[in-house]
Amino acid sequence: MSSIIDLRGKRGLVAGIVNDHSIAAGCSVAFRRAGAELAITYLNEGAKPFVQPVADTLNAPIFFPCDVRVSGQLEALFDVICKHWGQLDFLLHSIAFAPREDLRANVVNSSAEGFALAMDVSCHSFIRMAKLAAPLMKKGGCLLTVVFYGADRVVEGSNLMGPVRAALESSVRYLAAELGERGIRAYAISPGPIKTCGASGIGRFDELLDEVRVRTPADRLVPIEDVGRVAAFLVGCVQGPLSGSVVYADNDFYLC
Repeated sequence: MSSIIDLRGKRGLVAGIVNDHSIAAGCSVAFRRAGAELAITYLNEGAKPFVQPVADTLNAPIFFPCDVRVSGQLEALFDVICKHWGQLDFLLHSIAFAPREDLRANVVNSSAEGFALAMDVSCHSFIRMAKLAAPLMKKGGCLLTVVFYGADRVVEGSNLMGPVRAALESSVRYLAAELGERGIRAYAISPGPIKTCGASGIGRFDELLDEVRVRTPADRLVPIEDVGRVAAFLVGCVQGPLSGSVVYADNDFYLC
């Protein structure tokens, strides 16, 4: 798909790469192959060595720390983008977090503090990014985030991240409606279960992968490269007929 998509001249921000196996890494490779220039973030100094090789491979001119829990850090990132580029054409938000004790507890037993933190990092950070990105998307743009089918189906082990992902999907619809008149589109990509570092916190995740593989018509899980091709396609759809949609990139698992 990326071979027929031309993103040359476009500049995008990718937030949420943990290592080269991350969904965000797969998307970044697809963006770059289509010709886009990328700004890449890393969480902190501890995470930097795992993200640096990805950024180097992508020849990213902006490589900047971004922990959305740290006051002012997200704003500093967009200041750098504004000074370096003066514009932004798209962004990919692939950030999620919940305290381990709350993630492993049933929803009814989740703490107010843990739930609020999960919502802030995993959902509201996307809204904050959209607000900061919009002024730089002078000729329109594209906002992407990554969700999970546990947003509207109960998935054992997802626990409080189910409601949080549901809020993120809803936020995509509202952002698409509010920013549409400025030519800014918003999408949620739902790739189904993929074995990433973030997914390791979900209980019985390996068993879930096996169950999904069996139930999927294609009898295979989706690799990050395929998710990346979908993301690049959405960025390239400048007319935006799908804006506000949850786009399933899961080998038809959601249908079964």
